[in-house]
Amino acid sequence: MGRAFEFRRARKEKRWSKMAKDFVKMGKQLSQAVKSGGPDPETNPMLRVVIQNCKAINMPKDNIESAIKRASSKDEKALEELVYEGYGPHGVAVLIETATDNPTRTVANVRMYFNRSGGALGKTGSLDFLFDRKAVFTLESSGLDLEELELELIDFGLEEIFEEEGRIYIYTPFTDFGGMQHELEKRKLPIVSSELVRLPSTTVELTPEQEEEINSLVEKIEDDDDVQQVFTNMK
Repeated sequence: MGRAFEFRRARKEKRWSKMAKDFVKMGKQLSQAVKSGGPDPETNPMLRVVIQNCKAINMPKDNIESAIKRASSKDEKALEELVYEGYGPHGVAVLIETATDNPTRTVANVRMYFNRSGGALGKTGSLDFLFDRKAVFTLESSGLDLEELELELIDFGLEEIFEEEGRIYIYTPFTDFGGMQHELEKRKLPIVSSELVRLPSTTVELTPEQEEEINSLVEKIEDDDDVQQVFTNMK
């Protein structure tokens, strides 16, 4: 019984730790959105998107409002958005999106993660060609006709649409993010989240043991508060 209690407590602590880190990352996205377009979500579409994504991970309303208020202050320093690229073990490409107020600290940390895993940090742009930037929209599927939705949204950049476990997923090119977001909002469709991702154009197939090495590296990188997203070309 004691072991079971400790196991449950460890799982709970891990879950709360991940939630806290997710809130930190979303707080930075709120700050970036406010700095670029102002604190009013009615006139700042990117801020609306970030608020929507905050709600999707159950970030409290007070946290959201506090982050927006802080970002509205002239004393709040704007964050730099930087992308780092490198190779992890077994030739797997790793691309890291960050938002930081201290690039020197961030690049030192990223280099350390690669070095400790037996990988190496590369030059900016050296691996970008391996990934395609896409926009992904997640909707609640309740009451929506997939075929009808596909026909209605194809003029707004829709490339792929499918349903899975009660959710509808819509993929568009990166450049159609704003247009598709606007159209989904205009139709008052039940958007759960909207995000920009990088999908590998080619993948590397690994053994289960090698996959575990890459997953361990990605987890360490994602734990860094300056890191927003991590992408690999692992199959």
